[in-house]
Amino acid sequence: MTHHDRLLIIDFGSQVTQLIARRLRELSVYCEIHPFQKVTESFLTEFAPKAVILSGGPSSVFADGAPMPPASVFDLGVPILGICYGQQVMMHCLGGKVERGHGTAEFGRAFVTPKDADLVLLEGWFEDDREQVWMSHGDHVSEIAPGFDVYGTSPNAPFAITADTERNFFAVQFHPEVHHTPNGKKLYQNFVRLAGFKGDWTMGAYRDDAIAKIRNQVGDRKVICGLSGGVDSSVAAVLIHEAIGDQLTCVFVDHGLLRLNEADEVVSMFRDNYNIPLIHADEADLFLNALEGVSDPEQKRKTIGKLFIDVFQKYANDIDGAEFLAQGTLYPDVIESVSFSGGPSVTIKSHHNVGGLPEKMGLKLVEPLRELFKDEVRALGRELGLPDSFIGRHPFPGPGLAIRCPGEITRNKLEILRRADAVYIDQIRKHGLYDEIWQAFVAILPVRTVGVMGDGRTYDYACALRAVTSVDGMTADYYPFTHEFLGETATRIINEVQGINRVTYDITSKPPGTIEWE
Repeated sequence: MTHHDRLLIIDFGSQVTQLIARRLRELSVYCEIHPFQKVTESFLTEFAPKAVILSGGPSSVFADGAPMPPASVFDLGVPILGICYGQQVMMHCLGGKVERGHGTAEFGRAFVTPKDADLVLLEGWFEDDREQVWMSHGDHVSEIAPGFDVYGTSPNAPFAITADTERNFFAVQFHPEVHHTPNGKKLYQNFVRLAGFKGDWTMGAYRDDAIAKIRNQVGDRKVICGLSGGVDSSVAAVLIHEAIGDQLTCVFVDHGLLRLNEADEVVSMFRDNYNIPLIHADEADLFLNALEGVSDPEQKRKTIGKLFIDVFQKYANDIDGAEFLAQGTLYPDVIESVSFSGGPSVTIKSHHNVGGLPEKMGLKLVEPLRELFKDEVRALGRELGLPDSFIGRHPFPGPGLAIRCPGEITRNKLEILRRADAVYIDQIRKHGLYDEIWQAFVAILPVRTVGVMGDGRTYDYACALRAVTSVDGMTADYYPFTHEFLGETATRIINEVQGINRVTYDITSKPPGTIEWE
């Protein structure tokens, strides 16, 4: 495998830690995020980072058991950047002082002005004598550690940018990784440049490394890949097939929760374009019977997850020597399903393909996309030669239409939903908007409304249109359709889809909402 210089991100629980990794990957720098409690002295020795970033987090250095890095991290002799809570940790550990909020908290947009801009980290900054940044802190540094100087201040953060240039230690109170800090990428670019990174981590390099890892993990044994028909599992399947050839068998589970004509399209694409053994498992009755009467979204996901295990186990028993299950699990799936600390913090929603599967199935997991974001998976797909028409498809959740059907699932509601969704996507394509939108779909609502069609009264379902823009799925905003588009689309759905008489448009961002309805 190719050796890459590695940057270590020590995670203290910030909701945007993953964006730090994204900014670094955009700079072709290989990095890994690890929770603070995993980063021991022995871990640091083995990992041998070329630089370290201390993330933000919700804790206070004053709290009992406050998250801390090992003291030895400051003795590695490599550049270190502390962000928000990471700055406070750095000052606390190195002899400075941190104080509780007491009126100095800062949340949201702020402006930092330079006290001394002569710092490598700040090249390209302060061309207009101030920089917009995004603050999110309650506590604040009240006294910097010995060896540090102040390079930037904000109204409520007198030590917004500090540095010890002798040791290449840098600390900022704001979040340069978020889009609300417009020049944050320059700061990261300066940091990795002074750390001496070559910027040699590319999708081509990732592909080669992933293939080598798969071969090393699997050896001469066989793998079953759970193929959902979405971009993620398809890229995973093609990547694994490139690594181990006919040791891979794909199982496409048609759970009766797919979009209109989707099963035929997926099976045709794989059988016509890739010489990958494919089992088309038509298990619609199994899933839909099990979901009958189920309305709780978590129970839906867990029911679907359990049935996926059962189905894969059934087909695994028929494949001699199958020891591995491959999945298209992505980083956002892992992030939303598991807290950074492994403790009792809030889980947003469980994902049917995250956690517990190997123990229940007796199979080991192969998840070559587990550390990638959606746009990176698409880039990898292009690297593997998948057609753009397939790579550019909007994300589709593993539980399928089950989570776009709030409340009880019925076959009739699913059929109505399929037809409404097909009209909506057709409208988006006809108006040339498909590639501008991250994800678009229809949700059928668990209510009926009174309507008038012709001279008669109707009492049919309402539906909600959803369309969002996003970079990586971690945050999202609704797509600003014109009223003309929405009106035209609503008219088509009501006229062409029997069973719907009212159409709404969801304009909730993520957060506070999620992209999917359940």
